[in-house]
Amino acid sequence: MYIILVYDVAEKRVNKMLKLCRKYLHWIQNSVFEGELSEAQLTELKYKASKIMEEDSDSIIIFKSRNEKWLDKEIIGIEKNTTDTIL
Repeated sequence: MYIILVYDVAEKRVNKMLKLCRKYLHWIQNSVFEGELSEAQLTELKYKASKIMEEDSDSIIIFKSRNEKWLDKEIIGIEKNTTDTIL
């Protein structure tokens, strides 16, 4: 499934969350990641993220789609990090 993950965590936990998310997804903008994950990978990512965050003050939002082709992505302004692969 195709995932867009957005997090908002306290500054002291940002680096840990960033490193975790980069293991599973592509960084596209500050605190925003996207990519394909299996159900098992998503479950693992959510479990590990829950160990980093404090649920009473931090948040993660996960958008799911069956496939990236079902999303129209429009970028206005500068693209922070492209997910295109050059071969």
